[in-house]
Amino acid sequence: MKFEEWDPLYTEILSYFSFSRADDERSAKLLASLVEQDALLEAKRLIKTREQIVVCGNAPCLQDELHALELSDSSREKLILIAADGASLVLHRECLTPDIIVTDLDGIYDAREIIYSMNRNGTILVIHAHGDNTHFIQSFVPFCAGPVICTTQAEPFSHVYNFGGFSDGDRAVFFAHALGAMKVTLCGFDLDDEKVDPIKRGKLLWARRLLGMLGYSI
Repeated sequence: MKFEEWDPLYTEILSYFSFSRADDERSAKLLASLVEQDALLEAKRLIKTREQIVVCGNAPCLQDELHALELSDSSREKLILIAADGASLVLHRECLTPDIIVTDLDGIYDAREIIYSMNRNGTILVIHAHGDNTHFIQSFVPFCAGPVICTTQAEPFSHVYNFGGFSDGDRAVFFAHALGAMKVTLCGFDLDDEKVDPIKRGKLLWARRLLGMLGYSI
């Protein structure tokens, strides 16, 4: 999605949640200053060489849906696992290592040593900057020793990208499509979860709308 197409949606999101564009932009500049290397080409090569992409959301149904996929060593070699934020820790408990983690850091920060280990061993971190996570960026990003891609929900610049999407789950789906994925399977997405707080509920409503733009009906 080109930023010219995204910007009207982004403006609407800012208004809906009373977020600040300036704060988002400051956070993106901070992230850019802490990341020198860009793993985008690596992620593109990875996605284009596999038959199937599975994007894992962090809904409570994720574990059961992972079991239903019946992933074996042979099938695992044919697909890419992309985890949205805390879904990476569910995969870890299931002895599955995500190839890519799309995160704004809040769901993985308390388990950062696990994430650092994954990153050192090749898991690509797609780290997202927004106005509310500068403290996570400052204390998490400098210790990443593996491949990192920077993203923003504001206007992209330099090596900070905007692929579309808002929350970690739908951003992961937009990311996969933007990098050339032909087939994307969603796992662990529950956009009707009634047990979430009002802010999260609003994010789920936006996730449904945005995923609908890619042809998903959840």
